[in-house]
Amino acid sequence: MSTKWLDWAKELQAISQIGLTYSKDVYDLERYELLRNISIEIMHEYTKSDMSVIRDLFANESGYATPKVDIRAVVFQEDKILLVKETLDGAWALPGGWADIGLSPSEVAVKEVKEEAGYIVSPCRLLAVYDKKFHEHPESPYHVYKFFILCTIVGGAPEIGVETSEINFFEIDQLPDLSLERNTKKQIQTMYNLYKDPTQAVLLD
Repeated sequence: MSTKWLDWAKELQAISQIGLTYSKDVYDLERYELLRNISIEIMHEYTKSDMSVIRDLFANESGYATPKVDIRAVVFQEDKILLVKETLDGAWALPGGWADIGLSPSEVAVKEVKEEAGYIVSPCRLLAVYDKKFHEHPESPYHVYKFFILCTIVGGAPEIGVETSEINFFEIDQLPDLSLERNTKKQIQTMYNLYKDPTQAVLLD
């Protein structure tokens, strides 16, 4: 649910990053660097964040520009869904985080549940692949794909991690305050419906 200026800034950043990666002409490289600086200035103008912070977080990558991947583990116990309370914003989310180089999406889901909630899980099936821009998340400087993977608890015990302060299972109609950067109420309700009906196909944006 992004605004136009954010879309433009992200597109300019992607074009400049790809150009800086593949161009060999010194004048083209200067133009792509200028384009990247314009994207940073747009972000600065609308967010009022420090230019160096924007450069480090928004315009620090090289290589072909691709979307980031966010993996979320969907875990149920007696029809209640597992959520963890994030220390960053004090709100609740499905265990998960950015995909790691060298790990498959399923391996990331297993790792994130263990690190954030203490449980050992086994991935069962992919429920959905969403493009974050089509859902009711706060605006983001990144283009993000979200993978929701159904998992079953096979061991472990509840234990908070470095990034979490509480762990709990919730009735689907009694969800706590959610971390909207990570997941929405509609998404969690959809995952519950998919969990209850395994014949449904994977949802794709």
